[in-house]
Amino acid sequence: MEGTINLGIYDKSGKLVRVLRQQAQLNEFAIGADGLVTQWDGKNDDDEDLPSGKYRARGYVVGPLKIEDLGETSASAMENIPSRNVKVRLVRNPLGNDKRPVLEIGVAFDSDGSYLEASDELPLFTISETPNLTRAWIAKTAENAVNVWQDDGTKVHRFRISNLDKMMAFDCGEFELK
Repeated sequence: MEGTINLGIYDKSGKLVRVLRQQAQLNEFAIGADGLVTQWDGKNDDDEDLPSGKYRARGYVVGPLKIEDLGETSASAMENIPSRNVKVRLVRNPLGNDKRPVLEIGVAFDSDGSYLEASDELPLFTISETPNLTRAWIAKTAENAVNVWQDDGTKVHRFRISNLDKMMAFDCGEFELK
């Protein structure tokens, strides 16, 4: 499957402790005998050493999503949106036994802009690079599309993101940090 790769490291409770790769291209990985290879330094996202123990690496391949800028809208349009998360059906991973899994995604933002994220907080796809956002909302508009609204305190902007069914989950398994 073509697309970008998002990879996270999770502790034994399933909490995301490190975003190892975000929207990475295939050429950012070494090619191993039976898969892609990357390194982890045993640190969390705050550059702190994590304790010894079991961790898991898992992530998503995000295919070519389509983003449309729908322009400015009224702030009242955001007020009627019931949820910050939506469920989307993913591409079945041929290496797994599952059917087409369902992923809950949401919209998040930081000082660099807005992005789609998995329910476990792993970033998946950059929506905009608008700084100083104060809130963001998401609503499903079709089986494979969502609308996203973001507010920077002066205006509300809306985007449509489609082809969400072009994502696939993968699990690299558990390993021990010593």
